[in-house]
Amino acid sequence: MTRTVIASVVTAATLAAVGVAHAAPATYAIDPTHTFVTFEAKHFGTSTNRGRFDKKSGTVTLDKAAKTGSVDITIDMASISTGTANFDGHLKGKDFFNAEAFPKATFKSSRFIFDGDKVSAVVGDLTLLGKTQTVTLSANHFGCYDNPMLKREVCGGDFETTIQREKFGMTYGLPFIPNDVKLVIQVEAVKQ
Repeated sequence: MTRTVIASVVTAATLAAVGVAHAAPATYAIDPTHTFVTFEAKHFGTSTNRGRFDKKSGTVTLDKAAKTGSVDITIDMASISTGTANFDGHLKGKDFFNAEAFPKATFKSSRFIFDGDKVSAVVGDLTLLGKTQTVTLSANHFGCYDNPMLKREVCGGDFETTIQREKFGMTYGLPFIPNDVKLVIQVEAVKQ
């Protein structure tokens, strides 16, 4: 009888400890070498212009058991790269991103949406050119793995949304240069 009671107490304590461990949210640091923020916009309704922002930083908090999380990402607007220096200069200027007056863009999430154990979308506030709009980033893929080189868990995925640039005050060239801009965000973050 005593062994049964002791075994029950040990089992209960072990399960409680496991439950506490799973209940705590984990913090992940954005890996800038595996995280890319890119955009796509039609060029006068014909081909597609693409570019990316090379400097970004931030954190992700994820509680898999509670199915909650948060994201806080900062993007350096002067780090835009399209592969063409003149085009980069125009995009950094007052007609588009006005990187001198607004050097940073941010995304701060308000909630994660899960489909089973996978993140399917992230809802949050995108601040660009000093204006904030709520956007939903849909996950095309999400997963976590144990990185054999870092010896840490890494979580990430591919997310996208389409914004209307005029909502952020970017009206140059409308309606000839289309209003819709697709944002594609590839994120990997390392558990801290």
